[in-house]
Order: sequence, then C-alpha cells, then structure tokens
Amino acid sequence: MKRITKCSTAMLLLCGLVTPVAAEEIQVAFMPDIHFHDVYGQFEDGSYQGLKNSKSGQFATIRSMYAQLTSTRLFNENYFALIAALDDAVKRGVKYVALPGDFSDDGQPVHIRGLKKILDHYSKEYGIQFFAAPGNHDPVRPFDRASGEGDFLGQDGKTQRIFSRGAKECQGYEGPSAVIDAGHELPTICTEEIREFGYEGLLSELADFGFYPQATNVYWETPYSSYTQKNYRFSTAQDEASYAQRQYEICHQGTGGDYKQEGYSACLTVPDTSYLVEPVEGLWLLAIDANVYIPKADADLENPESADNFSGSGNAGYNKMLTHKAHVIEWMKTVASRAEKQGKTLVTFSHFPMTEFYNGAAETIEDIFGPGNFQLARSPKEDVSRALAQTGIKLHVGGHMHFNDTGVKHYDDGSYLFNIQAPSMAAYVPAYKLLTFKEKQQVEVETVILDEVPRFNELFEHYEQEWKHLDAIKAKQIWNKDVLTARNYYEFTNWHITELTRMRFLPEEWPCDLKQMVFSLDGEQMLILSQLDSPISQEQVAAMTQGRQAIENCQQQSTSFNPESIPDPAFAKAWSQARQQAETLAREANLNLKDFARWNGFDLAVDFYRLRNADELAFKDIDRARMPQYSLLAKTLSKQLQPESIDKNSPFGTVFKQRFGGLFGILTKFASGNPSYHFMLDLENGSISDLKSK
Repeated sequence: MKRITKCSTAMLLLCGLVTPVAAEEIQVAFMPDIHFHDVYGQFEDGSYQGLKNSKSGQFATIRSMYAQLTSTRLFNENYFALIAALDDAVKRGVKYVALPGDFSDDGQPVHIRGLKKILDHYSKEYGIQFFAAPGNHDPVRPFDRASGEGDFLGQDGKTQRIFSRGAKECQGYEGPSAVIDAGHELPTICTEEIREFGYEGLLSELADFGFYPQATNVYWETPYSSYTQKNYRFSTAQDEASYAQRQYEICHQGTGGDYKQEGYSACLTVPDTSYLVEPVEGLWLLAIDANVYIPKADADLENPESADNFSGSGNAGYNKMLTHKAHVIEWMKTVASRAEKQGKTLVTFSHFPMTEFYNGAAETIEDIFGPGNFQLARSPKEDVSRALAQTGIKLHVGGHMHFNDTGVKHYDDGSYLFNIQAPSMAAYVPAYKLLTFKEKQQVEVETVILDEVPRFNELFEHYEQEWKHLDAIKAKQIWNKDVLTARNYYEFTNWHITELTRMRFLPEEWPCDLKQMVFSLDGEQMLILSQLDSPISQEQVAAMTQGRQAIENCQQQSTSFNPESIPDPAFAKAWSQARQQAETLAREANLNLKDFARWNGFDLAVDFYRLRNADELAFKDIDRARMPQYSLLAKTLSKQLQPESIDKNSPFGTVFKQRFGGLFGILTKFASGNPSYHFMLDLENGSISDLKSK
C-alpha cells in the first residue's frame, strides 16, 4: 500500500492532490467628485419648498444654470449621474465603491441626508460597501461654519439667495429660519439646512461608509489605533475609532505633537479620518484624509473650534501633507511595508493627486498663464511625489481636479508610483474608474463613461424660465440656450465645458494679448502668422483692427482679424510671403491650408480644455482633421520659440509665436500622456500597458 503523507492545505498543491484554482478577481469602483446636491431634498424646517417639477411631481431645490456654467462642476444633474453610475456598477456585479472626496458639495445637512439615503439604498438592496475619504468640500473647514449660496434658482427664473445663521446675509436672526428682504430679486432665506458640517457632523451622518469599522470587515485601523492585526477585535476597533481619539495637533508652521519644532505657533487640535480597511481577504484599501487645514498665524486659541481659525485645504494637498501631517505619512509607510510582507494587494485613495497632472507641461503653463494660475498650486511638487513613492505606496487613485489622467513616476532607488486621476461625473467627461485586481499584482483599469443618464434633462423646464428671465432683463452675461438641446448627459457635459470656456476660463485665465488673438484668428491665419516676418507691433495691429478702447479694456473681440484692413504695404507683402510659406508647410504635411480656416481660436480654446480635462477621452469630440493641424502648428512654432520678453511694442508675429507656440505645445502634451482610458498596471515591476485596442 502506498503511504500517504500528511499535507497542510497550503502544501496540497505541491503534493499534487489539488488542482490550482485562480483567485477570484475583485472589482472596486472609484467615484470621486460627485459633488452631490439633493435636487429634491426637503428643508426640514420648512423654510424653502423649491420649484414644482412637472415630470417628477416633486419640488426641486436647485442652483441656476448660470451658476453651473460658470463653475468647474455641475450642481444639479450629477444627482441623476450618481444614480446612473451606481446602477451601472450593480449591473457589473461591483460590490465595493470608493468615494475619494467631494462626495458632497460643501457638506450641507440637506444634501448629506440625501446622499446617505441613496448610499443606504444601494447598500441594503445590492450589498454594495462604500468607502469614503473626505475632500476639501466635505468638510470645507474642520468644524461647522455658516454658509450658503446666492445663486439658487427661484420662482419665475429669478435668483434665490439661501444662507445660514452667522453668514453676513443672515445676521441678527436666531432661527430656526427667517426671510429677509434685502432688496434682491427675491427675499433671502435663512436656514440651518444650508450650513456646512465639520468633521463631527459628517462622521455622524456617514458613519457606515468606511469611516468606522464594520462587523463584516476582515480588518480596520487608523493612524491612531493601538492594536495590531494579531490582536484585532471588532469591539476594540469600534472603541478606538471614536471621534475623540482621531485627533492630532497641527501648527501654522507644521505638524505638532511629537513632530513639533521650536518656534511653532498657532497650534490647534483637529480631526483626521484616515483609515485602512480590508473588506475581503487580501485586499487593503487605504483611505487617506489628505485635507490639510493649516491654522492661521493669528488663530484665536481661546476658540479652538472656530472655523475662521483655518485656511481651506483646496490648494494644500500632499505638498502640505508632508509638512503638516507627517504622522500620517509615517503611518502610510508602515501600511505599505506590512502589505508587502503579507502579500496584500494595496490600493491607496484620497481626494488629492500624488503626481503632477499636466503631462510635463506645468512649466510652460506657468510661463503663459502666470505663477499659481491654472490650478498649478494644486500640483504636487516633484520631491513630494518622490517622497510618496518612497513610502512604498505604488498605486493611488485621486480626484479633486476633475481630470482623467494617469501619472507614472519611476525613481533611481527603484521606487515607483502610479497616480490615477479619476474624472468627475459632475464635469466633462463624466465617468468613473473601475479597477479589477487580478493575480500576480495585475490591475486592470477601465474608465466607464456615463453617456446615457436617465432623467438628465428633468430640470430643463426650470432653466427655460431662467433663460427667459435673463433675456427679459437684458442680463450682462447670458448662457447659450442651445445647452438645453443636449440629447444625452455626455452631450450636456460637452456643452458645460464649452460654455465654461467662454464664460469663465477665457475671461479669467488667459492673458489679454492671447485672449484677443484667440477671439479674432482662425487656423489658417495662425499658420500664416507662424511664418510672418514683419516689424508691425501687436498694439498697432490691435489699434487698427479692434480700436483703442478694446485694447485698454482688454475686451474679447468677436470680429475676425482681416490683414487687408492694415494700411501698410510692407505688412501686406510680408503677409503674402508668409501665406506662401504656410501653404508649402501644409502641403508637405499632406494638409491643405484652407482647411485650417474651418476652426477658429475659440474652437481651439475649447479643445484645449477638453484635452486638459479628459486626456485621450476628448478625441471623440475633436474634429478628426484638427489634431494633425494642431500638431503641425505645434511643431512649426516650437522651432521658433525664443526666450524673449513680450511687450506692447513687440512685433505682431513674434507675440503670436511666443504665446501660441507655448499654447500648442501644452495642447500636444495634454494629448500624448500615458494610457488613461483602458489599461493594465503591473504592480510587481511598475509597468503600464494600453488595452484600448485589445
């Protein structure tokens, strides 16, 4: 008789008695920047009813379309987008959904209740577990503060102002609510339903969504836990997860507590909601609270929980995490080390990016748009990304920027970091990221685009009233009514980025000379200008074609540039020669110069922001003929860029070459980054491979 030796379960494979079985693949959906606004939320104090909607039969509490089209996020339609995204996740069998910050829009009670109701529904009906990490809009400050908005949509399309007690618009009332006639279109409503929760209120309402341990978790801890995996008990985790125990000291100059240095001042105690959870054996989700609320130098230490003591966290991110939350960074190192030793699959998520998100174009952006502009303050510095990679964290999913992007960093010490910027469903392109964790540390990343969103146009009847009202009062700035012709949610967000470019980005972000050129040039003229050699100045051209007042006021001109209107024979000759050279350039690139005239500077600006927001996802919305034309302009202008300053006396052609050379260079970098739609990550060797064509 053959002797059978005893084999442990782990040794059965070696004994040849068990056939290998592939580990079950685990999917996690990442949905940052929902900016949830409960469009049918009820004010419990009865202070505001909203607008009766004929399709739903409910009363809608919504922001105006003008507010939406001048904001980087939608406020209203994302209500329907969230439901569509969760329905899609259900169809795919997804059981884990991470919310990397800004799940709410300023943490207001009426909206937090609505969000909780939806998440509870999908949790109870479909078994989805939610894991949230806070963003700079939830909470806006670490403690409660007065708030409100002046751009809700009221009766007859008029603007409705709603604020909470303590806001300057609602001084002098004690509540629970009040109506104040301050001479605006409609009386101001004062209600505590619109105040901003701090951490304590948010944790109380959203306790079940990752912030506290659940009995179903394999493991759960915080940077402040005293237990280990070996002696883990759910009851102990519950006790140590209390709000009171998750506090740390932060000073104006840096991290307090054990890290406090001599001379540190304005030191206060604030909450931190970072946590590690193992929802299923082998998968670790590390939720980092990357909000850094730095105490102001003149903080009122007698009132430590005053929201006025702190700066907002929007521009802080990981640049300040390293200096002001050093203890969390150290904890991240221990988590990464343990995950490596125990063979856990570790994915980190937080609201803020861990790597730069402009595909290496940040320096050029700063040159054109100025230091700190274009959200450059939100970009992690290179030494910060390096330090984060050295924690051992290899994969991070972030939000905040409303961008679709993949950052990949490799360093000489062998460390590397993947930073996946998940787009917002409240902006263009509306989508979420779906990560599938496979064997051998392989992670498949898919971008799920929300093309069709049921009921996305349910509120359009109210916007019709708003537009009619704006038109009737001859509003100084009015949005394009064609927005309301959108056939689906994707098209609606495309309108959003277009109007946002026209009504906010161009007026606020672009230098005067660049802006005036954008509104007056077409693509054909741009290629000709790339070859122009004439001493006539930018100011002279502007004066002859736009008028002196337009120059002084930096007005955006809708009139096209006409070189024939410049009464200068030398310029006419130079223009003719430049045209011939441009025709040759186009022909050699198998293009036709006249085809460049089919797009203008505004089309270019919209495509610029489409690519910035959506990366390769934007290609479907950009005319296929344009990208080769953009590439030719970028290549041609890059050869002529000179490090010279520009002023009003600079030649017209030189100003164009300098401004647009950098602009087209940025655009091509936006369009040529790492795979960001459908790709595979190998966490063992740090490689990335594109899957979109497979």
